Amino acid sequence: MTLAIADWIVLAGYLCIVLGIGIYFSRRNTNTEEYFVGGRRFRGWVIGLSLVGTSISSITFLAYPADAFLTDWLRYLPNLALLPAMLVAAFVFLPFFRRENMTSAYEFLELRYGPSIRVYGAIAFLVAQLVRLAMILWLLSLLIQQVTDLTPTTAIILGGFFVGFYTVIGGIDAVIWTDVLQTVILLLGGLVCLWVILEALPGGLNQVFEQAGQAGKFALAPWENGAPAETSWSFSLSEKTATMMLLIGLTNWLTEYSSNQNTVQRYCASQSTKEARRGLWVYLFTALPIWAFYMLLGTALWVFFQVYPDAQASAILTGETRAETLMPHFITGYLPAGVAGLVIAAALAAAMSSLDSSINSITTVSVVDLYRRHLRPGRDDRHYLKVAWAIAAAVTGVMILGALWLNQADTKTLQDTSTILVSLLGGGMLGLYLLGFFSKKGNARAAWVGIGCTLVFTSWTILTNNQLLPEALSAPFDLYYTGLIGNVLMFLVGYVVALLWPAASVAPVSPQPAAEG
Repeated sequence: MTLAIADWIVLAGYLCIVLGIGIYFSRRNTNTEEYFVGGRRFRGWVIGLSLVGTSISSITFLAYPADAFLTDWLRYLPNLALLPAMLVAAFVFLPFFRRENMTSAYEFLELRYGPSIRVYGAIAFLVAQLVRLAMILWLLSLLIQQVTDLTPTTAIILGGFFVGFYTVIGGIDAVIWTDVLQTVILLLGGLVCLWVILEALPGGLNQVFEQAGQAGKFALAPWENGAPAETSWSFSLSEKTATMMLLIGLTNWLTEYSSNQNTVQRYCASQSTKEARRGLWVYLFTALPIWAFYMLLGTALWVFFQVYPDAQASAILTGETRAETLMPHFITGYLPAGVAGLVIAAALAAAMSSLDSSINSITTVSVVDLYRRHLRPGRDDRHYLKVAWAIAAAVTGVMILGALWLNQADTKTLQDTSTILVSLLGGGMLGLYLLGFFSKKGNARAAWVGIGCTLVFTSWTILTNNQLLPEALSAPFDLYYTGLIGNVLMFLVGYVVALLWPAASVAPVSPQPAAEG
């Protein structure tokens, strides 16, 4: 599709604003304290909206509607576990990171277990984030290709370079403020899409609920043979029951708010513990409705294409075309001039808000936990700032290469793929943190035994996932539960080893209330 002039004006204006934010904040970045945590001066509402922008990526904008279009709402269930996870984060995890005036999430691991465990935590984070970066950039390239008719390679390189440029020069200040802008644009873009759909449907919103409801599109159950199976609330490791999906969500959210640098870095960048906690509440009551909204958008698109049949939409439903092409196809084919530009800007915002955060977090962990702590300790701050710029640029290059590789891969719905990848690469990190926060037991030795067992377990599931084992030796559970089981294994093995093989007494790291200010 050739975009109208109005669309290009909207797009160019948005990109210029984002680039301008990066250039503006580049003047402040004279030390690592500013580059990594923005001088620790952000208000809670800014932190909260920034967290929304970081977590609501192109996986939300493209994959959530695609998943609801193809199936039902089962995969929204894990998001509901955000509330209990947020309570634990606000009153257990957050105060400790604030009290210790940290920059990295993995400084905790050295205080509790020793430097070797800190290195493990940092490397596990880096691997998982690099995979995530490649996945999100690949999704972004799909939209760029639809809009501009560029080749996949060119779309990936241009998208990656733009995000990398303003992130490298702007640091965390540019990341947080562009995330706030991108959250607003993302929500506006989705609302515009839904408005166009409802205006076109004879029955409007009522038709969406009635027609989709009759087809079972709002069900919280596995989708089988074009219809939802019966919703189950049982505990099972072999099927996706509602209860198990909630447990997966709780595991993922607790991991996110205890050990993910993207989140912990925002704790550290807040003015005070009170403001950081306020940011968590802003995030909670903004993110949950937005996720539900984008699932609803996918359901509404299913109704829309039932009323107005479309060859590509039909191909998506039959599996002939990737589901993630649904939103780009609708944007470029059904939105009026000017409006399409705004929605495309929203899709770009969805991707960029996650990419910039991950690039900055990877840079922070690489410098704080590895380079400054072990490789080149004792250098002046200006040296570490220059290294941070170089690492951010290198991460941008790796991200682009990863997206180019992913473009050749054969994947299912990306929502499924991302959930499995997060589980496989989690490495029992939540179990390691919970053992450290809530137990006096365990030191580096116990932690390493737990890590070893968890890595063996994870390798077993990877071999199963790639069908490299005979059926008798394959994992007998759904791979969605890899992360859940791995974290339980990490905690139990670490605790039992500490009991059977005691060392010198280790004081627990108690999350006492941090000073306000």
